[in-house]
Amino acid sequence: MAQEVLVLAGLWNSGPAHWQSHWEQQHPDWVRVPHRDWETPDADEWVAELDAAIARCATPPVLVAHSLSCALVTRWAASGSGHQVAGAFLVAPSDTDAPSYPDCTTGFQPMQLAPLPFPTLVIASNNDPYVSIERAREFALAWGSVCVEIGDAGHINGDAGYGAWPEGAQLLEEFCARLTLAGV
Repeated sequence: MAQEVLVLAGLWNSGPAHWQSHWEQQHPDWVRVPHRDWETPDADEWVAELDAAIARCATPPVLVAHSLSCALVTRWAASGSGHQVAGAFLVAPSDTDAPSYPDCTTGFQPMQLAPLPFPTLVIASNNDPYVSIERAREFALAWGSVCVEIGDAGHINGDAGYGAWPEGAQLLEEFCARLTLAGV
């Protein structure tokens, strides 16, 4: 993959069984963006941390986001940063507006529904406990994303059986190839 990759874990971070952790082991040059507080994240603080990580990249990176960090990407895009990204691979975007969403985050409501100024791919599950498939489709449409529905996949994480997740790695590879072809 030609692009630099920043990995954005979701709420509570991605543990060793998570596909993000597996992919990082396979690609030691990929960087997981650190966050000060995985248990009770603050959107403004996390946006600043993401912006700093993007600034350290030699070229506009591809963001590989899961869960709450999909909302982070939308907030970063709306922040007015002067930095650029090549695109974002958004897996299982959590619906922070849902009444069932955990009450441990600050600044992630309402969900940002503005078009994103870079190419995006949303990967969604039909039975994700953190977002309905209808809402995931709404996010993808609002963001200008292509939406790939992968069936009953839970939250598309280690707990749902998505460890190495080779199908997801293939989707990311194809997404990045399209970015390269488009000259991004």
